[in-house]
Amino acid sequence: MDSQFKSERVVHFAQVCREQKLSLTVQRRAVFEAILGRDGHPTADQVRRSQPNISRTTVYRILGTFVGVDVAARMCHPGSAARFDPKTYHHLVCLHCEKIVDFEDERLNGIDSPDVRRHGFRIDDYHIHFRGICAACRTKRRAQ
Repeated sequence: MDSQFKSERVVHFAQVCREQKLSLTVQRRAVFEAILGRDGHPTADQVRRSQPNISRTTVYRILGTFVGVDVAARMCHPGSAARFDPKTYHHLVCLHCEKIVDFEDERLNGIDSPDVRRHGFRIDDYHIHFRGICAACRTKRRAQ
């Protein structure tokens, strides 16, 4: 991830905090920079290990707040710990090694939400996860 993108995300993060009347604390900024600075999609425990001065509970609470104000996305799939992504893209998920790859395609951003009012539900957001087998796992399987 290039430094210009990181800078833009930090500016966006600060702007969202102001708009949401959310204090931009040292801990929030440190956790945001920790998820932004990692390649991949860290778990809360991985974020915690990079920020040893912040309690585990605080890291979980901060990440939950980030998801609530849409500066990070929580990604879960069965049998795996929740992971957090500051980019909020769609994803490719490997069913073997659980690798998660950011995937952006403008066509996916224009999908109309279905009418779910008869179920008493309101859709606020969506993320698309394509599940399959990554190139590395396919290569390993062929070599066996």
